[in-house]
Amino acid sequence: MSVDQDTGIPSDAGRSRDGDAGARIADSIREGIIGGDYPPGTRIRQEDLASRFGASRVPVRQALQQLEYEGLVTVVANAGAWVSSLTLAECDEVYQMRERLEPLLLRYSAPRLGAHEIERLADLAQLISVEGADTDTFLALDRQFHLASYAGAQTAQLGDLIQKLWNTTAPYRRAYVASWEDDSRRIAHEEHHLIVAALRDGDVEEAERVLAGHIRRTRRQLVKNPQIFAN
Repeated sequence: MSVDQDTGIPSDAGRSRDGDAGARIADSIREGIIGGDYPPGTRIRQEDLASRFGASRVPVRQALQQLEYEGLVTVVANAGAWVSSLTLAECDEVYQMRERLEPLLLRYSAPRLGAHEIERLADLAQLISVEGADTDTFLALDRQFHLASYAGAQTAQLGDLIQKLWNTTAPYRRAYVASWEDDSRRIAHEEHHLIVAALRDGDVEEAERVLAGHIRRTRRQLVKNPQIFAN
């Protein structure tokens, strides 16, 4: 095992410590981006992160690399890092991908969702209906609901891709949900319950159909609100 000549600490241990710190920094920034604390286009300075987290530049770079992989951050060599942003056309493309790929991921997942997992989805759907009037609460529970519905899938690439697509559209969906009227919320709640009902019945095709329509409706509404994409 090699040893760092300056610290006397085995280099493997140093990499492990940096990796843990990088993961913690990535978790915090990810939560902030998805939660709306860092709007699209926000500059992320490595020195600020290092100071905030009491870390060296190494774990900060690791965190930014991870967030770039997840689609949340754009890193430009010799320039810096920014919270990723999308144009309306790019967001529409991502939603069209989601509209086609998420039903496929649900198809992979559904046969491996047991009664306990489906009841958990039912509980989440009900919780969203009761407590989902607040934008932050709705978005957190809605994300939990959909990702839980995909949890049974055993895929090499599709699951990670869907997570990335969710991440890249999160800020724009937040702005869209914040503008919802009661009818929009009611329809979203009904669609959650319809997905659960289809999964209970073992009707995967119906669950896929409802899910695709659920995503399509959001895409169409986003296209009607171009002001959301003005940075």
